[in-house]
Amino acid sequence: MQLFYQPDIMKGSHFLTEEESKHCIKVLRHSVGDTLDVVDGSGAKFKVRITEAHAKKTLFDVISHQRKEELPYYIHIGIAPTKQIERTEWFLEKAIEIGVDEISFFFGRHSERKNINLERMQKKAVSAMKQSLKYQLPIIKLYQDLPSLISHVPEKQSKYIGYVDFDNPLQLKEAAQAKENSIVLIGPEGDFNEEELKLALSKGFKKVGLGQSRLRTETAGLVACHTLNLINS
Repeated sequence: MQLFYQPDIMKGSHFLTEEESKHCIKVLRHSVGDTLDVVDGSGAKFKVRITEAHAKKTLFDVISHQRKEELPYYIHIGIAPTKQIERTEWFLEKAIEIGVDEISFFFGRHSERKNINLERMQKKAVSAMKQSLKYQLPIIKLYQDLPSLISHVPEKQSKYIGYVDFDNPLQLKEAAQAKENSIVLIGPEGDFNEEELKLALSKGFKKVGLGQSRLRTETAGLVACHTLNLINS
């Protein structure tokens, strides 16, 4: 199944964007009368029929639609972008494949990277959503530092911070519970500094481990995401 993306379909936007239209008409060779599966990124999938096939703007009529049942848990990963942006993009794509509701990027005190192209990340997220046949597009946000991110975390979220501390016996797989609205913070290559850790702990975050190995940033983010999905499976 090939998915197409139109976030405003419920608002009456019954057409594919130029990028989606080009792929639909020029690459996949669809034509008038063909049916497509279109997702809105908010949990709904629409069966549509092409009424006008054009590489710049393909029009369609909606035949039917279905909405996936809302899950009883919420997975939020806060992560510092890596120096090599390809590694961060890899994390983003794989986390979406596994299942994540929100990804918040932030720059830590030890971050080697101090900028990120959020628009590019959004496009990568859409591509990963379609590739993994999901109807829900994760929320992607950017914060300039950890305090800014922490200040926007809802009180109701269960809060965890991944930290390299082999004397800390509490693991995420033991601390997290099923059906939680949870966030896990993952630091940069140089980890969180003491000030950042103290701030997180003072705001209700629990320090947790992600196994017995020292993990790279993008690996740690993916392990956290996978662990929370397994707990809820």
